[in-house]
Amino acid sequence: MAKLFKPLMIAGAVAVVAVGGWLALRPIPVPVDLAEVTQGPMEVTVNAEGVTRIHNLYHISSPVSGLVLRSPVEVGDPVVAGKTLVAAVEPGEPAFLDERSRLQAEAAVKEAAAALKLAEANIAAARSALDYSEAQMARYQRLYDNGNLSAQEYQRQRADLETKKAQLAAAEAERDLRQSTLERQRATLTGPQVPEAGDDLTDCCIRLTAPVSGQVLSVVNTSQRMVAAGEALLTVGDPKELEVSVDLLSSDAVRLKAGATATVDRWGGDGLLQAKLREIEPSGFTKVSALGIEEQRVKAILDFTGPPARRAGLGNAYRVYVRIVEWQAPDAVQVPIGALFREGADWAVYVDGSGVARKRVIKLGRRNDEVAQVLDGLKPGDEVITHPSDRVAEGVQVTPR
Repeated sequence: MAKLFKPLMIAGAVAVVAVGGWLALRPIPVPVDLAEVTQGPMEVTVNAEGVTRIHNLYHISSPVSGLVLRSPVEVGDPVVAGKTLVAAVEPGEPAFLDERSRLQAEAAVKEAAAALKLAEANIAAARSALDYSEAQMARYQRLYDNGNLSAQEYQRQRADLETKKAQLAAAEAERDLRQSTLERQRATLTGPQVPEAGDDLTDCCIRLTAPVSGQVLSVVNTSQRMVAAGEALLTVGDPKELEVSVDLLSSDAVRLKAGATATVDRWGGDGLLQAKLREIEPSGFTKVSALGIEEQRVKAILDFTGPPARRAGLGNAYRVYVRIVEWQAPDAVQVPIGALFREGADWAVYVDGSGVARKRVIKLGRRNDEVAQVLDGLKPGDEVITHPSDRVAEGVQVTPR
């Protein structure tokens, strides 16, 4: 019995060693992630952040220097074109005079008053001279009519009379001039005055109404204050006339055309908003990115195509995310970007061929961030290995992870 047991033990040990060697030497399938090649609609988009803005903004400024009264409107108030009062400007009060300026103004008033008295004295002298000339002219007229005065002497007296009349008119004009000068000099002494109780401060010289129906978007300062001519007071616009401004890389902008469709996402509401590219501005500008890199960018303007009620709550200068369609196809064969790798100058993928990795060179068309268009080398339903590791090679056994 012992002799029989010993050969069995030896045979069992040999079998265990053989099985262990086979297990150690047999190829182990590499776990991989598989994705199916599909066929369907495909889009290539240019993506960028944008800012909403009202198409026509009306910045209202003061047409004259003066005192603008407290704003009758606040941000968000509705306005009607030509009817809603948005600002009122009164003439400003004169400034205070320092001691030197006041003394100079008082001296100028005295000077103007003295000049007025001189002008009045000149009038008196001119009127007296005219009265004498008129009396002389009456005597000369009788002598001329009786033939006792020559025509030459008569004409000389008439010329002297007209001269005296002109001198009186000049003296009166001088008096009016000096009177106006005196009033002007007195006006320089006028200082700011405190309004009395009951004065109506709303009876302004200039009333500004809304240039367009819409809403008040901003008010520079709601308080009463002095303003200069051309100083901004408030901004008015119609929130229904929203558009989107996007800063695109110039290299992306050249691939887009006016009329391209777009979607607006991350705007705060539910779903996507539809838009259309209206124009790409012809001039670019330099912008420094967050990484400190100078980039040439250009503004693209998009119009919303859906009803305003669809984007309720979206206002001026809101941040959004825009996807502008550069290219689209209704029935494209697509492979995930993660399955692609370079094979020399070509693109290739690994296909799962019944548990064995098979390298296949393919021809690609358009690509986006997720998939690439396959022009040749794959067909819908093929399973490709995504993100293949360095263990995956031609003929290697693979198994789905």
